[in-house]
Amino acid sequence: MTRTLPGRTDHVVVVGAGLAGLSAALHLLGAGRRVTVVECEALPGGRAGRLDLGGYRVDTGPTVLTMPDLADEAFAAVGDSLYERVELIPLHPAYRACFADGSSLDVHTGAEAMAAEVERFAGPGEAAGYRRLRDWLERLYRAQMRRFIDANFDSPLGLLTPDLARLAALGGFGRLDARIGRFLSDERLRRVFSFQALYAGVPPARALAAYAVIAYMDTVAGVYFPRGGMHALPRAMADAAAAAGAELRYGQRVTRLERSGERVTAVVTDAGRIPCDAVVLTPDLPVAYRLLGRRPRRPLRLRHSPSAVVLHVGTDRTWPRLAHHTIMFGAAWRTTFDELTRAGRLMSDPSLLVTRPTATDPGLAPPGRHLHYVLAPCPNTDIGPDAAAWSDLGPRYRDALLRELGRRGLEGVADAVEAECLVTPADWHAQGHAAGTPFSAAHTFAQTGPFRPRNLVRGTENAVLAGCGTTPGVGVPTVLLSGKLAAARVTGAPGRGNTRPRPAGGPVRSDVRPPAGSPGPSASPSGGAEPAAEPRVCDPPPGLAAGPQEPQSSPPGPPAAPARSETPPSPPAAPAAPTTEGRTR
Repeated sequence: MTRTLPGRTDHVVVVGAGLAGLSAALHLLGAGRRVTVVECEALPGGRAGRLDLGGYRVDTGPTVLTMPDLADEAFAAVGDSLYERVELIPLHPAYRACFADGSSLDVHTGAEAMAAEVERFAGPGEAAGYRRLRDWLERLYRAQMRRFIDANFDSPLGLLTPDLARLAALGGFGRLDARIGRFLSDERLRRVFSFQALYAGVPPARALAAYAVIAYMDTVAGVYFPRGGMHALPRAMADAAAAAGAELRYGQRVTRLERSGERVTAVVTDAGRIPCDAVVLTPDLPVAYRLLGRRPRRPLRLRHSPSAVVLHVGTDRTWPRLAHHTIMFGAAWRTTFDELTRAGRLMSDPSLLVTRPTATDPGLAPPGRHLHYVLAPCPNTDIGPDAAAWSDLGPRYRDALLRELGRRGLEGVADAVEAECLVTPADWHAQGHAAGTPFSAAHTFAQTGPFRPRNLVRGTENAVLAGCGTTPGVGVPTVLLSGKLAAARVTGAPGRGNTRPRPAGGPVRSDVRPPAGSPGPSASPSGGAEPAAEPRVCDPPPGLAAGPQEPQSSPPGPPAAPARSETPPSPPAAPAAPTTEGRTR
């Protein structure tokens, strides 16, 4: 049995309406708790926010949705269904990988389709290796999911289960790059199945092979896109929570917690006081610890994941080589990771993730226009340029990114931009993210499982943490699980009787709307849009306008990792600098 909160827990206040907070709220509601959700922004989502950029509906955070059943589990807790509220579109291919030698590979999640593509790309021997790799990934996932990922830990002794031996037998404690190399000899293919380690903040050569479970989610379980954008997921979760009786308070910033001894008795916002029996805190760890007035003692300082520069551009054209998700690998590989995680330099030979959501949902842009999201990993502010340096670096890096994209087949991209918004480590820093990264603590061995900052904090009896900084870690699937695990600390482990029955024959809903009073995405013009003479400059995404702020819900941001927002390898190495305001030419 894992620890649960002592004493009364009838009314729980959840701070933050991001994916972790909404997941916690739904699981708490399903267990019969009264729930109030407090969110500083005017709409739900946290990092998975929404920005209206002159008719372009921009997801500010994760772009990759995997393991949707984990989200549906939260809906099921209140007798609801993700699949009745959101239309999920499977992506085929899940990714397109483009390499420096001019070759490309479409990554399919179907076994036969992917084996055929690998054979076309690298020959029958590599196709046979892919089949063995796929089998290993499936076994690795089964060995980890319920015991190590979807699990609360009270001490490292919680690792001592039969599944630990299974994981060891599968080679989970070796190095990721070497383990993938046992199945695939083509270096390009090895990149496709190991770059996901960067989501966890660790280069493949140093990451535990156990982190290949992220490649399982990406390349086996399937990649999906919600119609209306990734922000449709938190909007639907908020709707389901409200329908199940939660009170959602938007536009209220948490300023402090009232305490009596070791118990939190009320959450105080800039709009008033909310008495409570327990609290779930989902802001980034520095903000949560500041609210609690204490932080856990650790023998070593936390190491943080790389950060990212994200450039959102609305354009008057697109490029045929782009799939919904396209990974553009540079020729360098190990050097790229060294620059990103050790030297603290911008990448000299960048690898980039380019997402084109309008490939799947054209309604996210005005008629005849296209939306592109360019993610360039970069060093965090602990080891790379500090937040202040990005004020000059950002605009130059934006230009360098566009030049690099032009060299990689997106000819004329700089001239095609009509609207844009640039987000950099300075913006994450302003939001209270440690080391200027939205991807939180890296998943080194000493920061994984029971060694990761726990969701219970000594000295406070009735507070639980959720989000990417705590158990189980970074990424959309894991952040959803963090909310579930936080709820279990309040209610006890969920059992078969803990969820409300789904309504029989309930209406199918794909017209999910934001809560009343929150800004929704602007409708696309009914007629053709006139080309803009100058790029439209964006207002800062929600929460980025005011600079450093005190406790609040989790801010918008790039993918998360394990979107994930999720991040591939590196950015162009050029003086670059971001600004959350975007820029004019």
